[in-house]
Amino acid sequence: MSQPPQPPNEGFGAPQDPPPGGFGAPQDPPPGGFGAPQDPGYGYPQTPPPPSGQPATPPPPAGPPSTPPPGQPGYGYPQAPAPGQVYPTPAPGQQIGYGAPAGQPQPGQPYGAQPQQPYGTYQQPGAVPGGPAGNGGGKKLNTQMMIIIAAVVAIALIIGGGVFIATKDDGGKKDESKQGQTDGGTKGGEGEQGGGGGGKEKKPAGDSQVLFNVPAPEVKGDDSITVKGSWLTEKTYAKVGMYEIVGYAPDSGEKLWTIPLDGEVCSSSPHVSEDGITAVLFQEGKPTKSDKYKPCTQVAAIDVDNGKKLWQEGAKNADTDMNLSQVTVGGNLVGASSASGGAAWDLKTGGIKWQPRASDKCQDQGYGGGKTLVAISRCGADFDDAPRKVQPLDDEGKPISSFTLPSGIKWAAIASTDPLVVAVDSTGESKGPTDYFSIDAKTGKMRAKIAVNPEEIMSDCDATNAEPCSQLAVGKDQLFLATEEHEGSSEYGRTNEIVSYDLATGKPTGKKADAGDKYSIFPLRMDGDNVIAYKIPPYDKGGQIVSIDGKSFKQTVFLENPSDEAVRDAETSFSTSHAEYRYANGKLFISDVYASKPLSSDDTNYLVVALGVK
Repeated sequence: MSQPPQPPNEGFGAPQDPPPGGFGAPQDPPPGGFGAPQDPGYGYPQTPPPPSGQPATPPPPAGPPSTPPPGQPGYGYPQAPAPGQVYPTPAPGQQIGYGAPAGQPQPGQPYGAQPQQPYGTYQQPGAVPGGPAGNGGGKKLNTQMMIIIAAVVAIALIIGGGVFIATKDDGGKKDESKQGQTDGGTKGGEGEQGGGGGGKEKKPAGDSQVLFNVPAPEVKGDDSITVKGSWLTEKTYAKVGMYEIVGYAPDSGEKLWTIPLDGEVCSSSPHVSEDGITAVLFQEGKPTKSDKYKPCTQVAAIDVDNGKKLWQEGAKNADTDMNLSQVTVGGNLVGASSASGGAAWDLKTGGIKWQPRASDKCQDQGYGGGKTLVAISRCGADFDDAPRKVQPLDDEGKPISSFTLPSGIKWAAIASTDPLVVAVDSTGESKGPTDYFSIDAKTGKMRAKIAVNPEEIMSDCDATNAEPCSQLAVGKDQLFLATEEHEGSSEYGRTNEIVSYDLATGKPTGKKADAGDKYSIFPLRMDGDNVIAYKIPPYDKGGQIVSIDGKSFKQTVFLENPSDEAVRDAETSFSTSHAEYRYANGKLFISDVYASKPLSSDDTNYLVVALGVK
């Protein structure tokens, strides 16, 4: 373990001076290919309006008009067939398959709910409720295309009418970003507890500022490397880098420790145990000219607060080292999976708990972590065709209960282990989860099934591994999902909401938290009964951290980041569908999961941008 260097005394974004190009230069996404970030799309800063005095020539509409055609209901109202049909809770021991008859449609379902259809009868849904389906009228342009179109319009306006000068004049309009929010308060009650009695986080005293930034590691040529993994405790913010993990002081970014790794990180657990231990999966060596690919065979447990690698182990399938694809921490176990089964180790000692055997009748295909380890397994003569089982495990690997998912599922992921919620895809179209199963972990019985339209819900899961699921949160009674962006109230603005579903009934609660015009919002995590969420800002503001009261859905602004152009550009340079967001105690850490060479010598890619109150 290396000794921590002395922190610098000056420089914007300490502790490290960024390379030429200035803080916040746009980030270059890694080269294409499997697992690489996709086009920016959702979440990029919204396009500024045209210059004052120029004709308002908006870009082509993204999706159906805000006023629906005659005979069509308005945005957010039930469609025909009614969305969000509720599935009956099964009798003890009874399973409900896909396409099972549901009860009568429920009125007033929120945006994003979808009627369940049997396999083989999937119908392509429209992009936005109220829009025509099947005729192309409901297809929407993504945000990147809108930005390109708006840029062309802006250039034309500059040529014809002078240079655009941004101003802070809001035309007398109120700040739409604070709709439904409280000011956080300082005198007891809801504000002091983060928007309600259900959360421990408090609104920090002071304004958000740049805490520090870490430039991305230098990558040669056109290659990119995986740097997945970041963790936040009371004492330490830790981040995976190139062949290492580094611990930083959350306030200053001072390097506290460095743990070298044998090779590139392949996967990391998003969970940290109560003792501050997490796990990473990495390659057995660094690439060479003759051997560029190294298998992911090494698993290590990391003590985040003390900067120690507790142990490093591998697993075997017969006499072959297992090439693993995913790792997580659940209870007192570290679980890792592969195409040939799963293995597990004791969290503190690294002692092997299990690995594949030729006599196994079941094969673990992935694990979800948290308070307990949950396996997605297949049992039978043909693992590929056998139905999937969801099994919470004790510390010896014995199933506490077992729930069999319906046949025909294309993939399944663990959205939460406590309470147990499983996300599945019933179509195989890679558009995101189509259903969420709420399961009683003690009995293995289904509590409810929630059907959603993946084209209208932005929350997503890793289709190739059992976790993570991102941009959603699961409380003890509710599932919180972010909707896709849609037209807002202003001419160029787009927005979205967070909606929730009851885990006991599967019904939408009818409550929503609006992002506000030109903002977009998605959940980061739970804070007791409350939701900690991030708001992606428009082009002229900084992002926000808000706490959403789990009962009233009132919002409390915890952080409003600086609107300075350099800071704003750095904050929004990350792809929201891939970046890692960690928030606690008034501090937000945004980090990338891939590192690659910048587009030019004037550009800077950032591994970490830290914002908040010291």
